[in-house]
Amino acid sequence: MAPIGQSFPDSNGRFAWLWAFLRDELAPYHGRTALVARMVTASTLMMIVSMTFRIPFGAYGAIFALTLSRESLESTANAARAIAIGLLLGGAYVVVGAMLVLGNAMLRFLWVGVTLFLIFYAMSALSNYAAAARFGYLIVITIPLWDSHISTESKLENTLWAVGILTIASVITLLMEIVFATFRRTNELVEAITERLVSVEELLAHYLDGRSVDADARSGVERLAIVGTSRLRQMLQRSGYGPRHEQHMGAVVALVGRLVDIAASLAQFRNSVSDDDRKRIRIVMQSIGEIRVGIARGTVPPLIESLGEGETPPDLPLLREIEKTVSLIPQVFTGAQSLSVYTLAPSENRGRAMPLVPGALSDLEHVKFGLRGCLAASLCYATYNSLFWPGISTAVTTCLLTALTTIGASRQKQILRFAGALVGGLVIGMGAQVFILPSVDSIGAFTVLFAAVMGAAAWFATSSPRLSYFGVQIAVAFCLINLQEFKIQTSLAVARDRVAGILLGLSMMWLAFDRLWSSPAGVGMKKAFVSALRLLAQFSREPVSEDIPVAIERSYALREIINAQFDKVRSLADGVLFRIRLLAAAGSSFARPHPAMATTTAHALCHADCIA
Repeated sequence: MAPIGQSFPDSNGRFAWLWAFLRDELAPYHGRTALVARMVTASTLMMIVSMTFRIPFGAYGAIFALTLSRESLESTANAARAIAIGLLLGGAYVVVGAMLVLGNAMLRFLWVGVTLFLIFYAMSALSNYAAAARFGYLIVITIPLWDSHISTESKLENTLWAVGILTIASVITLLMEIVFATFRRTNELVEAITERLVSVEELLAHYLDGRSVDADARSGVERLAIVGTSRLRQMLQRSGYGPRHEQHMGAVVALVGRLVDIAASLAQFRNSVSDDDRKRIRIVMQSIGEIRVGIARGTVPPLIESLGEGETPPDLPLLREIEKTVSLIPQVFTGAQSLSVYTLAPSENRGRAMPLVPGALSDLEHVKFGLRGCLAASLCYATYNSLFWPGISTAVTTCLLTALTTIGASRQKQILRFAGALVGGLVIGMGAQVFILPSVDSIGAFTVLFAAVMGAAAWFATSSPRLSYFGVQIAVAFCLINLQEFKIQTSLAVARDRVAGILLGLSMMWLAFDRLWSSPAGVGMKKAFVSALRLLAQFSREPVSEDIPVAIERSYALREIINAQFDKVRSLADGVLFRIRLLAAAGSSFARPHPAMATTTAHALCHADCIA
């Protein structure tokens, strides 16, 4: 198999790539400001409620509200419903478990270890990720509570308050989504797809008119190519569409992402084209416009049959690839009805809800994830108990919060976690304690500071997965320092302990996930891609059973596993780019993606999307 990278000179300076990366990730996109506003408003309201009524676990409620916002009202409502179920089950599990093991220290330790494994395994294997994550979230934040030296009545009361604060956070976030939904009349996923199609049209317009490609058009396409399609796939997963329409739109997202990648490469070629090539460009632009209008209106785009059949132009060798990709997009909807059929009543199309993801019982990756998460959290639990240092108990919570955002850690994501903890805890958290909080004497002034910090964290958190966790970790560190008590926290010892706990948790996650059953992102992408191709070959031999219901069920399960594998490939591919740039800055010989591999992978991904 071809190598993932090859060497190239670093002519722009050691850190030039970093500034370009940050510029692209932090650039505003349509809907980002509104999403950040919803996240900050919900988190700030949660903070005000907690501090005003002196409700325990206010830090976790504020973090919870910040990360709960979704791209649609229905998906937020579904998430809040699943979360309520998870919280109730988690609360019952904690109380019953405490009744059984509270009097025996060794039995208590074993119960904690088994519980941590079940939490991480459930997050990986259960199909309802929101319920599984919040079930674990409640248990983890109450584990230090039941180890503290207070009365049993106080422990039970605080456990119920933990359920209450997270429930309140869910309600506040849902209310905020309802309010914002009255002012939002557009579909974020459709607008993101439209933005990419428009950028390709604008780039092709320069070649059609014989003009040189200006910096704005080139940078716009390149920025979208670097950002990738991770955010679009996240929108799709949270959209509430039925399975059939979700598969259609997933293929569209993959094809549009490939179209942007090819257009970004096209911008490097000269713009002198022949009259025949201009005719082909004009047809491509018209086809893209029809597709864009059809998707925006919720109608099926018309089929395009004449694209991709001509010879490859010598001046624009990628034009034929663009034509083929554009012609594939309408074929995704072949035989489909109007898109509004699927968006009006998505719940009717979902079918049976399975508690486990397809193949969960046979896939050892779920067990490995549970063991790694259990190892990291158990090491943190044993460390702060053996040192009699309850102030660093935030380490166990940090392990869960880290796993909530990234299933399958990698080095670049660990860098973001440590950097976010240092910025949110040491720079912003302790900096505020030294220079700002001593002068703050009202909740109004603290609210301004809190909203400003949450705004910056939310802006980072709404970037692509290559940077989003940096913002989440800033919010986590700041809230754990300043919202754990009902007063302005000016003691640096408290901040020191909580930052130390966060760093301990991140260190254990690095040890468990980066050293145990780990592999580089590029190697993981290859393995996932090969596995997906084998599953496609297996799918092509179906049905193998003469029992029609069994054959149908098996086909649906295989299709879901194939889609999950390709989602994994795309997620790893988005992370590989960041790792490649890190290596390039370090002068490594393992730096630039091999062109043949990139093209072959893009072809296979897009065609496999249409097949699956």
